[in-house]
Amino acid sequence: MFTIRFFLNVILAVPATLSRSLHHWTVFTEVTEVFILVPALLGLKGNLEMTLASRLSTAANIGQMDTAKDMWKMIMGNLALIQVQATVVGFLASIAAVIFGWIPEGNFKMGHAVLLCASSVATAFIASLLLGLIMIGVIIASRKVGINPDNVATPIAASLGDLITLALLAGISTGLYKELEFNDYANPMVCAFFVALTPIWVLIARRTPSTREVLYSGWEPVIIAMAISSVGGLILDKTVSNPNFAGMAVFTPVINGVGGNLVAVQASRISTYLHMNALPIAEPNPAPRKCPTPWSTFFGSGVNARSARVLFLLVAPGHLVFLYTINSMQGGHTTLTSVFIAFYLAAALLQVVILLYLADWMVNWMWHRGMDPDNFSIPYLTALGDLLGTGFLALCFHILWLIGDRDTDVGD
Repeated sequence: MFTIRFFLNVILAVPATLSRSLHHWTVFTEVTEVFILVPALLGLKGNLEMTLASRLSTAANIGQMDTAKDMWKMIMGNLALIQVQATVVGFLASIAAVIFGWIPEGNFKMGHAVLLCASSVATAFIASLLLGLIMIGVIIASRKVGINPDNVATPIAASLGDLITLALLAGISTGLYKELEFNDYANPMVCAFFVALTPIWVLIARRTPSTREVLYSGWEPVIIAMAISSVGGLILDKTVSNPNFAGMAVFTPVINGVGGNLVAVQASRISTYLHMNALPIAEPNPAPRKCPTPWSTFFGSGVNARSARVLFLLVAPGHLVFLYTINSMQGGHTTLTSVFIAFYLAAALLQVVILLYLADWMVNWMWHRGMDPDNFSIPYLTALGDLLGTGFLALCFHILWLIGDRDTDVGD
């Protein structure tokens, strides 16, 4: 299963190369706030699709999808739920992009603000629908062939999520930007159309007990995660705006995608383990539990510690494959020197160590407070992965510039 996960992650090199070309597209140069949307919308795979994959994987593993009636009820409820969440989070992400882009510059443009809203909502909605359908097919197929969906569904959600979301954002924002010259109503109509569909999805999601609960109580993690990812987007926007650090746009989807992928797999596996071996403790004031130590997280004898070790060992070889692929595809500004590779791998390893430790603590902490980790933990963890990955990568580029290991292709 780890071999399957490793193979699927190679797809992350494609959106990385795509992100390099996006840096030169007209809409990204004229409306730079679109860069702020990138981590927030890519984070939707963690907030929504990877949460969906974790939730359905757990349901399949504990027998809640064994009959056709239960399976389709679970599928329709979850699909409707993520469409509601995608629309709301996409709208809020566009507001965050407008605020972060407008406040520092003091140059507000209503046309650009509506463009951000329409692009964000349409991308979030369509990407969530496509990825949701793919996740459902993968989980059903995995159960039929005897594969644990936890090992397959979340990596596919992470890998395809970046590619589909980036491609949709680029295409939709470019098309809507062109419409600004000819039709002032195109962008508002796109926003209104997707928002008008929301009540329908709410009615469908309310019919399933498990999704009804998330519909009412599951907004806090996805909204906070969106805000965290937007901070990472602000870092990305300000860094790539400097020609000296333009190459960062290529590597951000890779480091964030790998980190989010690995921690989501670990969180999903820990959550499934708890569902299958224990009962939630829903006490109002549970007894405080000791935080896990890094030793127990990575060197314990349990199945989750073994999983953490394997996932950590995948980081360096995985990123080396991505770096080689990006270099072969001529997808980056940055020359891959040994110093750059060393700093990059150090940032990636530190990011994943922190995320895996946080997953061990957070999933168990939520479990012992009566909160289902499938619904609450992954959005926080993947958003933190985006923030840590973007922050560490920006720090690496600044340090490399200071020590003289600089881009040789700046201005391409």
